[in-house]
Amino acid sequence: MKSKLYKRLTSVCPTRDGRQQIHIDISRHFQYVTLSHRWADGEPSLRDIEGHTIYGLSIKGGFGKLQAFCRVALEWNYLWAWSDTCCIDKHSSAEVQETIGSMFSWYRNSALTIVHLSDVPDTGSLEESEWLRRGWTLQELLAPERVVFYTKSWSLYKNLASPNHKADVAVLEELGRETKIESRFLKRFYPGLDDARKRLQWASLRRTTRAEDIAYSLFGIFNLHLPVMYGESAENALGRLLAEIVSQSGDVSVLDW
Repeated sequence: MKSKLYKRLTSVCPTRDGRQQIHIDISRHFQYVTLSHRWADGEPSLRDIEGHTIYGLSIKGGFGKLQAFCRVALEWNYLWAWSDTCCIDKHSSAEVQETIGSMFSWYRNSALTIVHLSDVPDTGSLEESEWLRRGWTLQELLAPERVVFYTKSWSLYKNLASPNHKADVAVLEELGRETKIESRFLKRFYPGLDDARKRLQWASLRRTTRAEDIAYSLFGIFNLHLPVMYGESAENALGRLLAEIVSQSGDVSVLDW
């Protein structure tokens, strides 16, 4: 908030309260919402949506999901929405590398993360969802401070109107039973090398479409920056990850996770 425009706006406001309100309003304007979901066939790419109005596109497959996500973001009074399907140029290896390295930060810095449980009906249970068993969604559960769950039909999970379902005791109990993650980590998680073995055990319950992603999806959780080399084996990718954890932490117990 040190731009010339911001300084000009605050300079014309004579009171401290007025300047503070300007700061709040501008900060709020640029807050964004992230989408967490399971990828399916027909997800829109960056090239699919460039130059188009979202609501003017097809409603088939992932396009309909993207439109629903944007509508929900607006319902929560946010103007900016970020989805990993179409906010990354997957044709650029450099951008993919950078995005994987910063994915945790995208979710941590979001004002709200919307989780779409595409396999949970309105009367269903969170514990039934495959979302809780996928590799990439582990950091999408842990990183955001605020999360709201939606069912297959885009209804609020259990009709919970709370602005943060991770603050709901019943939801935390469900998440804990299925993920084996303690509520203290679910409510406020810090990336790093503490409890490294326990973090690896959380990941061991999950799977990814590409074998090597099981390692890449943990980079943000451990706050590590390593090269992404698609095509390497899962064993090699995990080996590089474990070697870096041991090198930085000295904790050899992670080799037996």
